[in-house]
Amino acid sequence: MIYSVLDFGASADGRTDCAPALQAAVDAAAGAGGGTVLVPAGRYYAGSVLLKSHVELRLETGAVLVSSLDEKEIRSFPAAPGEAPIDGWNSGFFLGARDAEDIRVTGGGVIDGQGKRVFSDVATDRGFHECPLRCAPFRPRLLLFENVTDLEIAGVTLRDAAFWTLHLAGCRRVRIHDIQILNNDRGANNDGIDPDCCRDVIISNCLVDTGDDAIVLKSTAPMARKYGSCENVTITGCVLHSRDSALKIGTETHGAIRRVIFSDSVIRDCSRAVGIWVRDGGTVEHIQAHHLTGGVRRYADAYDLPGAPGWWGKGEPLFVSAAFRKDSALPSPGKIRHLSFSHVDLDCESSLFLAGEAESVIEDVRLSEIHLRFVRQGTQPGGLFDEQPSVRHVYPHSIPALYARWAEGLSLRDSTVRFTGENEAWDGTLTETEHCADTVVRWNEI
Repeated sequence: MIYSVLDFGASADGRTDCAPALQAAVDAAAGAGGGTVLVPAGRYYAGSVLLKSHVELRLETGAVLVSSLDEKEIRSFPAAPGEAPIDGWNSGFFLGARDAEDIRVTGGGVIDGQGKRVFSDVATDRGFHECPLRCAPFRPRLLLFENVTDLEIAGVTLRDAAFWTLHLAGCRRVRIHDIQILNNDRGANNDGIDPDCCRDVIISNCLVDTGDDAIVLKSTAPMARKYGSCENVTITGCVLHSRDSALKIGTETHGAIRRVIFSDSVIRDCSRAVGIWVRDGGTVEHIQAHHLTGGVRRYADAYDLPGAPGWWGKGEPLFVSAAFRKDSALPSPGKIRHLSFSHVDLDCESSLFLAGEAESVIEDVRLSEIHLRFVRQGTQPGGLFDEQPSVRHVYPHSIPALYARWAEGLSLRDSTVRFTGENEAWDGTLTETEHCADTVVRWNEI
C-alpha cells in the first residue's frame, strides 16, 4: 500500500517542518505490516525521521527532502538499556533507523543536508582555495542506519551533506546502487559512504563527489564492541572524487576488516586512490583492488592555522600503513596481510606507499599490472611522506615510484612507471625498501 506524505499533512513549501507528517506516514505503513511512503515532487523541510521495518521511502523525481540543522529538531538514537551514551555520536541524524529489517530508500528525488550553511571559507591556504573549510559546531549525519538487516538505497541523490552522508553501522545484507552523492569537495568529514562493522555489503554503479573519503570501511570502537567485524564487501562500477581517499579502509580499526573487493572504478582527482590503515589493534586482511583508472594529486592545506584540519594524502596511487597513533599504548597498531592490487592505471604525484613497523609487519602484498605516470597535476610541490594520523605524521622525503618499510612477501610484476616533466621530489628512483624480507620487485622498462 502507498502512503503519500501529503495525506498526513506534509507541506511542500520548503519551510514548514514536515517531520510529524513524514513520521506519521512511516508509522502508518509500519503499523499495517509494511508499505511505501511516497514523497511527491516538491520541497519538504523536516527534522529527524525514524524509518521502520518493511517500509520503503520513495522520493519521486522532483522531490527534495531538506534536513533541518536545528538541534531541537534533530534526534539521536537513545542509549540502549545498560549502555552509556557513545561519545561522538551525539550529532544526530536526519533520516535513520535502528534495530530494524527490510528498509528501502528509493526513487529519483533528492535528500539535501544543507552543508552550505555549516561550511565557510576563511582563506587560510594562501589563496589556493583548496583546504578544508571551517565547520559549524553542530553537524548532523544525513542518513544513519544501525543494526538494520536487508537495507537498500537506490536511485536517490544525496546532496550537500553537513557531516557523514551515509553511515551504516552494524548492518547486514546491504545493497547500495545507482545513487549520486554530490557534496562540497572542500567539506571536512562529509564522507560519502561509511560501512562500519557491516557484513555482506554490495555498493555498485554510484557517483560520489565529496571532500572527505568517498567510500570508507571502518571498525569504530563502539560498533566493534556491539557488532564485531566488517567483512564481505564489494564496491564496483563507481566514479569517485574526493580530496582524501577514493576507496579507504580505516583509520578506525578496533576490529577486523576482511574479504573486501574494490573494482572497475574511476578515480577522479583524489588525494589517494586506495588507502588502507591500521591504528587500533585490528586486523585488515584479504583485500583486493583491481581495474582502477584516473588520477591522484596533492591539494593545499591551511598553512596559517597550526593544527587545522588538512587533507590526508599527497597524490599516492596506493597507500598501505600500519603505524602507531600519537600517545598510543597498544603493543601493536594491528595486522595488514593478504592484499592484491592489479590492473591499476593512474596519473599520480607520489609513491606507491607500503609502510609497517617492527611491531606490525605488512605481510603478503601482491601487485601486478600497475601502470603509473608521475605527472604534476596539482598546485603544490612534492617531497613529503604523509602518515597521518601517526607518530610519524608528515615529513620530508624524496619520492620513489615504490616505497616499502617493514614488509614481508611483497611482489611487484608486469608494471611500469614513467616520470613526466619536472618535480623537485622526483629523482627517477624506482624502488626504496627498508627492513623488508622476501621481496621481489620488477619494473618493466617503457
